[in-house]
Order: sequence, then structure tokens, then C-alpha cells
Amino acid sequence: MSEDVFVKIQAPLKDDSIPEISLPSDLVDADGFLFGFPTRFGCMAGQMKALFDSTGNLWKEQKLAGKPAGFFVSSGSQGGGQETTAWTAITQLAHHGMLFVPIGYTFGAGMFDMDTVRGGSPYGAGVFAGDGSREATEVELALAEYQGKYMATIVKKLVHG
Repeated sequence: MSEDVFVKIQAPLKDDSIPEISLPSDLVDADGFLFGFPTRFGCMAGQMKALFDSTGNLWKEQKLAGKPAGFFVSSGSQGGGQETTAWTAITQLAHHGMLFVPIGYTFGAGMFDMDTVRGGSPYGAGVFAGDGSREATEVELALAEYQGKYMATIVKKLVHG
């Protein structure tokens, strides 16, 4: 998207230090995935859907089948659809034959903490971004770090035995 669009939707600008794939076929080389995206009315953002829509040839040849994948999301409000975003994104994984790896309640007590506002769910880490000015809490950051380590453990088991 152009910088003007990011400004209009009050989204942070792209961080050029973060590498991005340029072709859907780049996905084939990965051992597993954690896809992160914002919610848009309870579903993944259009840009993420467009990426999945461009993987038709990979689907046809089942190039992503068996690869573990999970999600982390952000929403503008507490009722912003973090769980429904994950639910609707799972269909993309299912059609590819990918293995959905949720975190469940393996994060422990942090999943039950009612003393602080926190994004995330058994489906994956999450953050409430508000209008873009809210910073992630320590618990949200810890959940995201935990999910990354959890996924790495699963990928290692599946790929390296």
C-alpha cells in the first residue's frame, strides 16, 4: 500500500528493516510459519488474503502441505475479532493441507490473568492496537515471545525429528 493509505487508515508505516517475501513461491522454502496480520472486521486484512489468494499454484501442487503454521493478530479494540480472525484464516491452512498450531492454554497463568488488558487467545498471540498509539503490554509481548518459541519447538520436532 502507498504511504497515503497507511496514514488514512491510521496504520504504522512499513518497517523497511523487516524482510518480506516477494513471491508466493518463497513460502515453499520455509519449514513453518507464524503469520501476523491485523483484523479487519473480524477477518484477516485484505493484503494477507491477497497473499493467500496468490498461492493457487502452490495449492494445486500441495507445496505447503504438512507445514506447521500459526497466527498472531492485532485489533483496534477488545471486541475487534481476534478469535474470529484466526478462525477465518484457518481455512487457508486447511485448503493447503497445512498443520494449524494453536498455543492453546500452554502459556499458563498468563492466559487467565484478568488484572490487565491483554490481546491474544488460545489461537495465538495478539495485541489491542487501539488507534495505533497503544503500546503492547508486557504480557502481550511475553505471549508473542512464547508463541515464537513454542512454534520453533514444534517445527524442530516435525522437521528434524
